[in-house]
Amino acid sequence: MARGWESKAIESQQDDARGAKKPSRPTPQVDRARGALELARARVLADLERATHLPHRRMLEQALADLDAKLA
Repeated sequence: MARGWESKAIESQQDDARGAKKPSRPTPQVDRARGALELARARVLADLERATHLPHRRMLEQALADLDAKLA
C-alpha cells in the first residue's frame, strides 16, 4: 500500500511541475495599458509626419522614443 501512495505523490508533484511551466497571460489591465501606449505611439507618428517646425519635430521624436522604451 505504501508503494501506491508514493507513486500518487510523485504523480501529483509532476502535475504541479507541469502546471508551473505554463506561461502566465497578461492581466486585462496590462493589455489595456499596452493598447493605450500603442494608440499614443500611432498618434505621435501621425503628428510627426505633419510636423514642419524643428523644435516640434524634436519633441515628437523624443516622445516616440519614450513610448518605444515603455513598449519594449
